[in-house]
Amino acid sequence: MHGNLKAIWRYSWLLGFTLFWVFLAASISRNPWFSFWRHALSDLGDARRATDPWIYNTGLIAVATLLCIYSLYIAYESKRKLVVFSSALLFTAGIFLALIGLFPSGTRPHVFVSTWFFVQVWLSSIPLLIDSIASRKSFYIASMVTVSIIAPIAAYIVEIVVGWPSVAILEIYGAIIVGFYLATLAHIVNGK
Repeated sequence: MHGNLKAIWRYSWLLGFTLFWVFLAASISRNPWFSFWRHALSDLGDARRATDPWIYNTGLIAVATLLCIYSLYIAYESKRKLVVFSSALLFTAGIFLALIGLFPSGTRPHVFVSTWFFVQVWLSSIPLLIDSIASRKSFYIASMVTVSIIAPIAAYIVEIVVGWPSVAILEIYGAIIVGFYLATLAHIVNGK
């Protein structure tokens, strides 16, 4: 494969993660009523509420496409079966992310597809956690324990103790964890 194309493929996760924030900022700039403290990010894609909801929804579909492309890179590069299995689950997460854009806030399947995006990302982290433990590399183990175990427990504790101030704040927390997970995954795959 041509070197430049492979480099783009290799860093498609980073491009997608960056594009998410760009599309989010563009959507917020068109919707001054939006508050991180009162809304869900998906409100930016709701045709009944948002100005130019297509910005947010198209952004999710573009990011989802890059996530699916990156999951194929992982499968292509990795020789370890658990990592390839993680990539398959991550591909499924990408499909759910695209479905959030196709079924925006206000549509019947929205809550299901948006919840299952995060569940699928979490599920894809479990085989990678097992692979990290098997590889006995402490950085990978610590990173994957953070993503697979500590991050969800911390989110639950925040909910029980003080409650999340809004769905948007919880979604931002989730997006940051997903970014950390993808960075760790990139390091694992490229470090072989």
